[in-house]
Amino acid sequence: MIQGLRTAVYKVADLEQAKAWYSDMLGIEPYFDEPFYVGYNVGGYELGLDPDMDGVTTGNNVGIYWGVADAKASFAELTAKGAEVDTEPLEVGGGIIVATVLDPFGNVFGIIENPHFTQSEAG
Repeated sequence: MIQGLRTAVYKVADLEQAKAWYSDMLGIEPYFDEPFYVGYNVGGYELGLDPDMDGVTTGNNVGIYWGVADAKASFAELTAKGAEVDTEPLEVGGGIIVATVLDPFGNVFGIIENPHFTQSEAG
């Protein structure tokens, strides 16, 4: 079910400022650039910038997502195994579907179905 680590998402209060900084720091432009999300392909992994600051506090602003082939099926399997629903599968643009569950220990476990990344790109 889990293909490997795919995406780290940083919550940022100023998306344009963060995009300028990360573009300069990484030396690349984003492959996905929308007002609600900016994504970079960094060596086959995604660095995402998300301006949604709802519920975010200092130190609580990074989300990690594990790649899956089918987000809805994987979400169903995770919840069947006792994970608690955090966010339902949601298509966020470009055919990308994300969801999060809480593991039995209270940790957020994110999954992402991203047709822009293949397993071979991520090593």
